[in-house]
Amino acid sequence: MREDPFKAFMPYPEAPPRFAPDGALRGLSFAVKDVINVAGYPTGCGNPVKLAASGVRMTTAPVVQSLLDAGARFVGKTQTDEFAYSILGRNIHFGSPVNPAAPGRISGGSSSGSAVAVAAGQVDFALGTDTAGSLRAPASYCGVFGIRPTWGRVDNAGVEPLSPSYDTVGWFARSAETLAVVGDVLLGDDPAPLPGAARFLVDRACFGLARPEAAAALEVALRRVELRLGCFDIAAAAPNLDNLCWALRHLQSWEAWEAHKAFIERHAPLMNASLAERFASGKDVTETLLADSRALAARFRNHLAELLGEGTVLVLPTMPSPPPFLAEAEASMEDFRNRTLRLMCPSSLSGFPQVTIPVHDGGAGPLGLSLLGPAGSDRSLIQLAARVAEAARERIA
Repeated sequence: MREDPFKAFMPYPEAPPRFAPDGALRGLSFAVKDVINVAGYPTGCGNPVKLAASGVRMTTAPVVQSLLDAGARFVGKTQTDEFAYSILGRNIHFGSPVNPAAPGRISGGSSSGSAVAVAAGQVDFALGTDTAGSLRAPASYCGVFGIRPTWGRVDNAGVEPLSPSYDTVGWFARSAETLAVVGDVLLGDDPAPLPGAARFLVDRACFGLARPEAAAALEVALRRVELRLGCFDIAAAAPNLDNLCWALRHLQSWEAWEAHKAFIERHAPLMNASLAERFASGKDVTETLLADSRALAARFRNHLAELLGEGTVLVLPTMPSPPPFLAEAEASMEDFRNRTLRLMCPSSLSGFPQVTIPVHDGGAGPLGLSLLGPAGSDRSLIQLAARVAEAARERIA
């Protein structure tokens, strides 16, 4: 992008790949997070040393090629938090993208540039990645739709890893319709589609994580959806969110260190201090702690699969608050991180799909409401999200 007032894109020389003259995505433009390979471009991962070591990639990731083959036009590569290992949308090397929906507040990360490019209308949709919230957080904070698909359903080849057992390619769009048409291309048929009348399940512990400034708006959205689409059942989807959060932290940090330790030890790249601490914490995860965390994740996955069955959807806040101010010090955001990771655990640890829906755009910035469905229900979950989005917009008489 020659003109990029929102700082969404990496300033790479243009080398746009060819796209099909016709197809399901004809007329749509898209961007790609700079952890995904596109031939003719480097893959910088938000860090200048990583960028220098990348070189120009000669091949395009299959997920990108599928979009090009369906007629979508590639526009450019978007900013990411360093190594895709943050949920804030800040980058000390390349600057922080400007949140079009809430200037002066964070865009969310790590798929920051992709969410911003979509929210600003620079592209019709954009690819991001999500390990522990890197797509869902910026979707909520920029007021757009986003999906973290069932783990493994979208090809991860040609994507720089963070935590391979949890890394998932997803995408953003301004409308559920665009989210769905991209899903038609990337997902194929649902192996486990939702029924026409899905059952909605609310976990009050998840909604209890919302800060007061978000809780009231989310409750209004819930009430609107319930009046239009039917009553919600109340149940504990996550037996212990604290334990799940620590399991995810241990598993993610250990895998992240394993994925990047050779590069970090060889090049000692300058990086954000909190990021360096997260990488360092991965070195301290013992075999016992790793085994215990994996066992807990497996038990939770089985529990959630049984709870959701073939026709139940979990409704939860995407984020615990509107976007914090960009100038807020990271040291003061520990409570925000803890609440966020607890909300991200169910989808990340289970590998089940989650769609986030923009439902509120108050003075403090946007908020998202999420639907989490059974594994393999992605396309029908998007269709249900469209109905929920419409219901959430209707005012209560």
